[in-house]
Amino acid sequence: MRDELSSGTVALSGCILGFDFGLRRIGVAVGQTLLGTATPITILRSCNGAPNWPGISRIIREWEPILLVVGMPTSADGAETPLTIATNTFIHSLKQRYFLPVDTIDERLSSYEAQFADIRRTKRNSQIDHIAAQIILQTWLAERIS
Repeated sequence: MRDELSSGTVALSGCILGFDFGLRRIGVAVGQTLLGTATPITILRSCNGAPNWPGISRIIREWEPILLVVGMPTSADGAETPLTIATNTFIHSLKQRYFLPVDTIDERLSSYEAQFADIRRTKRNSQIDHIAAQIILQTWLAERIS
């Protein structure tokens, strides 16, 4: 389903979860395909680089998503980064644990945009991972939902 989703617009109906994966924190956002909107919901702390699987399981049970979207980190020129490998491992684990389709989207500027949005909103540089997840998911919704 990932190739089908990545290749163009799709007609989906339901809740989608977006993830901004990191080795220390994972930002999570929820989106609705009907409205095409996304909202940041939480930041999950990782332990020694391992995702907080109980936290992710709780969120998936609560929201019952039809799809998961993960921001794919690349360098400015589009090349893989060290975090790309860890993100691919995270995606594989999501598929194996939850039996849900997972799609990816380029996240190159999401953290920068999230930091700018957070500074404007709070006048301080707080943790931005959940806002980055919102931007990742909002971008995916705008590009893929018909």
